[in-house]
Amino acid sequence: MKVAQLHGAGVRGGISSDMKSNVMDTLRLSAVSFFNTAPLVYGLAGDARKIFLRFGVPSVLLDDLAEGRADVALLPVIDYQRTENLKIIPATGIGCDGPTLTVRLFSRSPIEKTKILAADTDSHTSVILTRLILKKNFGLSPEVVPLTSARDLSGETRLLIGDKVVTQEPVGFPYQLDLGEAWKNLTGLPFVFAVWTARAEVNVGDLGSRLKRALEEGLSNVEQLIDRDAVPRGWPRDVARRYLTEYLKFTIGDRQLEAIRQFHAMAYDLGLISHLRPLRLA
Repeated sequence: MKVAQLHGAGVRGGISSDMKSNVMDTLRLSAVSFFNTAPLVYGLAGDARKIFLRFGVPSVLLDDLAEGRADVALLPVIDYQRTENLKIIPATGIGCDGPTLTVRLFSRSPIEKTKILAADTDSHTSVILTRLILKKNFGLSPEVVPLTSARDLSGETRLLIGDKVVTQEPVGFPYQLDLGEAWKNLTGLPFVFAVWTARAEVNVGDLGSRLKRALEEGLSNVEQLIDRDAVPRGWPRDVARRYLTEYLKFTIGDRQLEAIRQFHAMAYDLGLISHLRPLRLA
């Protein structure tokens, strides 16, 4: 997992030699390494208080919290239900209010004929959301296998997330479904994929307001983010710009919290998760 120290310098600054240090003026944050995180962390580079930032795929962030490698993580929202003693920071996160562009199903046959779901397992939230949508909209409970499975998956529906949906979109899959749009049509609510989450014992202080300021600075430098983080990954500039400024929603307010609660409750009712814990807010 990539690690960067944010303390006056840029996001790509020096590496901490003591990631276990947790002195009063230091917080250790873990975040995903996708392009969609760039606005959330851009402004942290100028923060006066030291922050150690780690990058990885969404599925490893819960381990960072549970094993003490991080104090706060940009956690997939379904992972909040996978362990106790967490609290959500209602400041910023990664969400949508309609189509996402980068969380989509691809199939060679109509989606309602899905028997096998080949899932990109980088995001636990997206896998649960897909299973929920397939059950609610089509009455389906397909077998779920890793996308990297060696089996013959010629007839499967594929769940892809992240940059590769744009930069490596598969060919020969005429049937597609955007999961954010499907959730919006089902519930009328926005959807939240990830939100800043802390271990319960961590004193986050004014981190919420600092994260909001960081987002403001990030969104005021969209063109720089596109040059630095999108174009080198193969994103067309116009698509990247629309993605950050139209598709994605980064603020966490009352409607987003209600969406998280409803997502958790629906997943629990369908037996997709084993616990239903109330949201604890920092």
